Amino acid sequence: MTARRVILEMGAGNDLHGGDYTKAALRAVQDALHHSSLTMLRTLRVDPKTMLVDVTIGVQRPDRVDAERVRASLPHGIVTVQVVKGGLDVPDDERDDVAVIASAAINVRLELP
Repeated sequence: MTARRVILEMGAGNDLHGGDYTKAALRAVQDALHHSSLTMLRTLRVDPKTMLVDVTIGVQRPDRVDAERVRASLPHGIVTVQVVKGGLDVPDDERDDVAVIASAAINVRLELP
């Protein structure tokens, strides 16, 4: 069997003060998850634990994202997380602060004939 993408959801998240890239990434993942309903899994009698879930996070400082925390935030499936350069930093020079905007893409693949 071949794993085929059956769901693609996208989300955005931010941390407005403090420059916490992991917080922004977690919020982006939650945003994507809240756009999705996996009723198809129940209809097809697919065990959610068997889903292959590929998460891509885009932020300006990928090295500052705790990918394991992002992975642990997903409720089901065999999860992989990749953090890449993307998103947006919005500096606040008056306060020496940055607003971090993260993007998330969540691909769900199932083993299908």
